[in-house]
Amino acid sequence: MSAAALVTGLGIAAPNGLGTDDFWSATRSGKSGIGRITRFDASSYPAQLAGEVPGFQAEQYLSSQIRSQTDHMTRMALVASDWALADAGITPDQFDAYDMGVVTASSSGGFEFGQGELQKLWSLGRRHVSAYQSFAWFYAVNSGQISIRHGMKGPSGVVVSDQAGGLDALAHARRQIRGGTPVIVSGAVDASICPWGWAAQLAGGRVSTAEAPDRAFLPFDAEACGHVPGEGGAILVVEHADSARRRGVRVWGELAGYGATFDPKPGSGREPALHKAIELALADAGTEPGDVDVVFADAAAVPELDRQEADAITAVFGPRGVPVTAPKTMTGRLYSGAGPLDVAAALLSVRDGVIPPTAHVQQAPGYAIDLVTGQPRTGRVRTALVLARGHGGFNSALLVRAA
Repeated sequence: MSAAALVTGLGIAAPNGLGTDDFWSATRSGKSGIGRITRFDASSYPAQLAGEVPGFQAEQYLSSQIRSQTDHMTRMALVASDWALADAGITPDQFDAYDMGVVTASSSGGFEFGQGELQKLWSLGRRHVSAYQSFAWFYAVNSGQISIRHGMKGPSGVVVSDQAGGLDALAHARRQIRGGTPVIVSGAVDASICPWGWAAQLAGGRVSTAEAPDRAFLPFDAEACGHVPGEGGAILVVEHADSARRRGVRVWGELAGYGATFDPKPGSGREPALHKAIELALADAGTEPGDVDVVFADAAAVPELDRQEADAITAVFGPRGVPVTAPKTMTGRLYSGAGPLDVAAALLSVRDGVIPPTAHVQQAPGYAIDLVTGQPRTGRVRTALVLARGHGGFNSALLVRAA
């Protein structure tokens, strides 16, 4: 009985494309979705650029009752889940309710919902309420809403590890598949482009305050000055190989290997542990470094963090040993949604034999990586490695390959 975890469905909501086809067309051509914030008046903030999902009208997809009970982030996650299940050809009546589960991730999300709740409570004079009560409840909303919408009662959960969380959620989905669950809906959609969310992100000190959209998010560039936040992500249907074969459906690829580490305490003198996460993912997949055709980088756009990532990639693959790309320069940093979106892009790269470019970036001297810039690069792509790092020391690496 095979325990391979296969991806059979994709649902994408990204700043440079709503839906898989639009996203991939834009990403291949280097089209950016970063621009001035429109979701609220950001004119008084030092950073005014973000990646906003274009053309998303929740009333086209969701009932008024659902819209009244959810915020922008959850609505996008619900619609992306609908698209992923449709792409996989799955309807709830095909499986027992306990054979389908949901594992998602959340990071910066919940700010819009929490802000609304606090505004309501403030208007009632209840100023003592803790914002964390709203967040604690909200982290479970995406997973729960998707489960309820599709009648899924199998293994479910939410992973919270900042930017690394989306990959960690997919890895947990893979564990559930290996444990015998036929179908897990997984991935992440994140969104926090609202006044409270924006203030919280600026407090981290890593958001770019550049004013030109094409010069604001520049990982591995001499002018790197922080990241541009964004909203969106990807929801994937992860399916047991036996189930996928029995249904006779198209398979995007396999979640073949995973590794996660945590960086040592700052000032300890010990090296960051991203390279170890890469090695663990390769070993888990039974894959050698030479078998990897492309690395989708975390791409923090903070010089120190870029150096650490480039050094980790070089340590495993050698100087310029593997093509590296960071398509998130076209979307912004989507927090927990970034990893699943990169996994979706990696699977599309495998399908088409195309590595998308790292838009707007000119690689700085001193980085010994083979960064794909300018134009997409064509060639054989069978195995891709996706990297993600979360604030505080989380490192995750997920290897996908053609099924």
